[in-house]
Amino acid sequence: MIVIKRIYDKPNSNDGYRILVDRLWPRGVKKEYAMLNEWNKTIAPSTELRKWFAHKSENFKQFSELYTVELNEQKEELSRIKNISKSENLTLLYAAKNPLINHALVLLNVLKSIH
Repeated sequence: MIVIKRIYDKPNSNDGYRILVDRLWPRGVKKEYAMLNEWNKTIAPSTELRKWFAHKSENFKQFSELYTVELNEQKEELSRIKNISKSENLTLLYAAKNPLINHALVLLNVLKSIH
């Protein structure tokens, strides 16, 4: 099972393997509190794409398409992450405020499409 969750939400035992999928460390989060298994900056959107998106809802559709293109260039890394979810729960952590428009949703959908 793969889920997404804000890094600011309290960790719990059902989270399983916890990956922070942001390129930047989230403000106000202590590394000890995060309880991460890994911080994967390479799977996050490029700096240019992240800045262009700016978490604006009107940009989300095009952002999703462009980020999917970036992700498709990282097949090995996507496969590695997907394989983790085959043996334990996998939680993708992100810092964005809006749970309906963020890169973790796009990443989740791409990972779910891998067989």
